[in-house]
Amino acid sequence: MSTLMVQGTTSDAGKSTLVTALCRWLRRQGVAVVPFKPQNMALNSAVTADGGEIGRAQAVQAQAAGLAPHTDMNPVLLKPNSDTGAQVIIHGRAIDCMSAVRYHDYKRIALKAVLESHQRLEAQYAVVMVEGAGSPAEINLRDRDIANMGFAEAVDCPVILIADIDKGGVFAHLVGTLALLSPSEQARVKGFVINRFRGDLALLQPGLDWLEQYTGKPVLGVLPYLHDLHLEAEDAIDIRQVSKDAERLKVVVPVLPRISNHTDFDPLRLHPQVELTFVKAGQPLPAADLIILPGSKSVRADLAFFREQGWAAALMRHLRYGGRVLGICGGLQMLGEWIDDPLGLEGPPGRSAGLGLLALASELKADKQLHQVRGRLLASAAAISGYEIHAGISQGPALQQALVQLEDGRLDGAVSADGQVIATYLHGLFETPAACDALLRWAGLARVSSPDYHALRERDIERLADLVEQHLDTAALRSLCGLKNESGRA
Repeated sequence: MSTLMVQGTTSDAGKSTLVTALCRWLRRQGVAVVPFKPQNMALNSAVTADGGEIGRAQAVQAQAAGLAPHTDMNPVLLKPNSDTGAQVIIHGRAIDCMSAVRYHDYKRIALKAVLESHQRLEAQYAVVMVEGAGSPAEINLRDRDIANMGFAEAVDCPVILIADIDKGGVFAHLVGTLALLSPSEQARVKGFVINRFRGDLALLQPGLDWLEQYTGKPVLGVLPYLHDLHLEAEDAIDIRQVSKDAERLKVVVPVLPRISNHTDFDPLRLHPQVELTFVKAGQPLPAADLIILPGSKSVRADLAFFREQGWAAALMRHLRYGGRVLGICGGLQMLGEWIDDPLGLEGPPGRSAGLGLLALASELKADKQLHQVRGRLLASAAAISGYEIHAGISQGPALQQALVQLEDGRLDGAVSADGQVIATYLHGLFETPAACDALLRWAGLARVSSPDYHALRERDIERLADLVEQHLDTAALRSLCGLKNESGRA
């Protein structure tokens, strides 16, 4: 059994991408590999087969490994609900909201959960492919670290260090990161991967030679920049889109301070018939066919922000001119009449008036609803699949005119009397082509043909595995994974 860890010189250096690529590359060879991230901080999460919650990047990596997502793949998930605090999720279950200072003290307990999960995975799989978080050289976070070198030291595993050359300063990133590690941690780094390179590799070679001579560590390869690679992001909103058809639907999503699961909109970004616009603070809501209120980790605070931006008034004007509105999860709660948080789960305890477009009220509860679901849209009978992650329970007459009939017998969501406003607790509703078609037709697109989002993601995972075979030292990688090479030697 073997564990290999990928750490990065910065956030967004390519750790998630490389782990995804390595998982698929190993799976192609018949190796039983499992992804693992000790600690993740992200508002994009997925529901697992065992009814828990993990970061979405680990769910994609699970797909690359041919596995169903499981809570052991990401035993500690932090979901920020303020600049100084976050909801702490251990083994898929929310246990508390903690300030950064309080969580720092809690890390000793969190490490036990991390090591328990790693031990279980190591007993089941030939290779545990681990993703670090941020950078291992964050001096202020090194004490009690469980996300990077603290974990690597605890389980005694080798580390690959990846850096993004597209950001500039790649040699400074690599050498500087190495210099800030302890001697034992430096020895643990077995090689470098340079990510997102554009140009002629011959021009980079002198720098690679210098790096190897200066550090005494090999460059395991240089990955090229892929312009049309689309994998679900952990944090930053991906605004890249494919080329669009002449006939297209204009969709607007306001970016809330604590927007969650914005990966819901990836199928729309990649849809040739959808022009998707993310509207940020200080920008007006532009003319659109459909406005979508997204999920939120702090619904009442984000609703107040929505009003402060003048977006509530713009939304009402949009409806008066015949536009359509969709609320997802926290967006559903915002469209109702009241949002109650008596326990202070997402901020100070209190009650906020909703936008009043649906006759329902929501109350936040301590027990979070976590479900993988299937069903059908009631209006069209189109098949739909997705997942629920929400603390709120909604009640009211609007729910009698439901949007979705679930296979487990429950009804979900609501449709306004005039049909202009719909809402649902389901994330991932655009990932099923039939449901995406039906929703876009409702929003005003006459002739629609939605691409298969899961097939697009599978295609990109395969492309990443191709890059490993073409551009990395696969013999060295197999050795680091504790696997025999073609010669039969480990």
